[in-house]
Amino acid sequence: MASNPYLPHLATLLEVREETEDIKTFRLAFDDPEVASAWQYLPGQIALLSLFGVGEAAFSLSSAPLGQGWLEFSIRRMGKVTTALHQLEPGAKVGIRGPFGRGFPCELFRGHDLLVIGGGIGMAPLRSLVNYVLARRKEYGRLQIVYGARSSRQFCFREEIFSLWPQAPDTQVYLTVDCPEEGWEGHVGFVPDYVAEINPSPEGKYAVLCGPPIMIEKTIARLEERGFLPQHIYTTLEMRMKCGIGKCGRCNLGAKFVCLSGPVFSWAELKEEREKF
Repeated sequence: MASNPYLPHLATLLEVREETEDIKTFRLAFDDPEVASAWQYLPGQIALLSLFGVGEAAFSLSSAPLGQGWLEFSIRRMGKVTTALHQLEPGAKVGIRGPFGRGFPCELFRGHDLLVIGGGIGMAPLRSLVNYVLARRKEYGRLQIVYGARSSRQFCFREEIFSLWPQAPDTQVYLTVDCPEEGWEGHVGFVPDYVAEINPSPEGKYAVLCGPPIMIEKTIARLEERGFLPQHIYTTLEMRMKCGIGKCGRCNLGAKFVCLSGPVFSWAELKEEREKF
């Protein structure tokens, strides 16, 4: 269905779930059934949400494309648009543009093991990938999920990480917090060090990361030390996106635009762009 990429489609807020003190998950459904049926996306892609009279911002989808008739976005309260979003209640109207960019290469991952590594709100796009894989469990190999947060109160998607995902076939979940805290009996330490401790084998495996830049940088170093090839490591750069259609230039990465060539990139692609400068 052809449409103006600058024009947001109206959607209604169905549900708001509080994940942490500053992160909420918003469930939205398009008002127009034709738009809803035509709007197809992949894990890792992004959309732009607009609040009329406030502004617009880019967010990754945290729901998986499973034909459920709604979309979910998990959003941290940080600025003008996100603060306004956090004040919304069910029934509110929101504009949606997208989906934009290149998602995770799910077809490439098919038949392979996956190591999914998230930090903080970076788990949002990875949640989409994990639930996509679990809905097609026989098509993918072993799934390992490493998720770190500043404290246990900062974990998002608690029912999934503590109950649903650990119970899924051939799935392991590793959780860690940055510092010791009363009542937490799990692992304590930063994500890169925990990955080194887990010592994953690179054989037949792809690694997918999202989180703070310092976490991504140090975790990739740990993975390369263990033999992971750059073309087998993927991450996402959606935080750099603005217009979504390659016009504003805000998300340029060398000669590429993140909104067109990304936001998902392999580490091999990112290294190639870095070496040009």
